[in-house]
Amino acid sequence: MKCDVGDIQSRLLDHRPVLQGEIRYFVREFEEKRAFRECRLLENLNKMATETNEQILPKCTESMQNNLCDILTRLEAANHMTQRIQQRELEAQNSPQLQVCMERRREDWEEFLKQQVQLKEEVDEEHLKAVGRLSTQYSEMKKDLTKHSHF
Repeated sequence: MKCDVGDIQSRLLDHRPVLQGEIRYFVREFEEKRAFRECRLLENLNKMATETNEQILPKCTESMQNNLCDILTRLEAANHMTQRIQQRELEAQNSPQLQVCMERRREDWEEFLKQQVQLKEEVDEEHLKAVGRLSTQYSEMKKDLTKHSHF
């Protein structure tokens, strides 16, 4: 009878064999579902890669070829125009007439700056005179006010 009590006690208290069976079942189910999910994911990726290679890539390549010729033509035209502009500027800078005009403008500018300095000095001087007059006027008014306030 002791043997039967041990078996009963082991079945009642020791759940390892049952748990191990449940764990094996859970792991087997999880791995099968995961493998199926990963397989679907890989199939979708393969489908996207095939679609990209067969449809999108040729369209992009064709569009790029069509637009590159136009872009190259425009770029060459812009480059030619900038070269012409640079050539004209170089010729203009080397022109003696332009040099004379630039020197005259430089002299005119210097004269203008001198005039501005002179005008500034005149305005500053006028301002100082006005401030002096106002100061004198206000001090006289203050004196008059103090005289009349004593009464």
